Amino acid sequence: MDALHTRLLVARFGESFRFYDSLLPDLIGATRTRGGAEGPYASWDVDGQGVLALIDRTAMAATVPSLSDPVPGDRTVLVSRVPDVDAAYAACLKLGATPAGAPADRPAWGPTLRSAHVRDPEGNLWELQSY
Repeated sequence: MDALHTRLLVARFGESFRFYDSLLPDLIGATRTRGGAEGPYASWDVDGQGVLALIDRTAMAATVPSLSDPVPGDRTVLVSRVPDVDAAYAACLKLGATPAGAPADRPAWGPTLRSAHVRDPEGNLWELQSY
């Protein structure tokens, strides 16, 4: 289970993809598990655990509208797999998180994927997902 991993929001997907796809296997023993240079998403695992993912900033803005700002502020998203997206989202809001994207099914991301997005007290973007 991927308890927590980082997703980079990139504007130059192909260039970023080629960099990490060339570097991560030798550097940390990562294997690409999803995606290709055409994007909009790619990820790498080590021993079955997610270590890094890339997503095209424009593609992610369809889910989190604040990312469509032409001056990029966010460069990363923390991503956690949780048993119940709705309960995790409610718990985050109760403890002071700011909503960034309500829980929703995302079949285009995966046939059973459900996610929600919040911002922590410092404004960092966090995706809660189940699949």
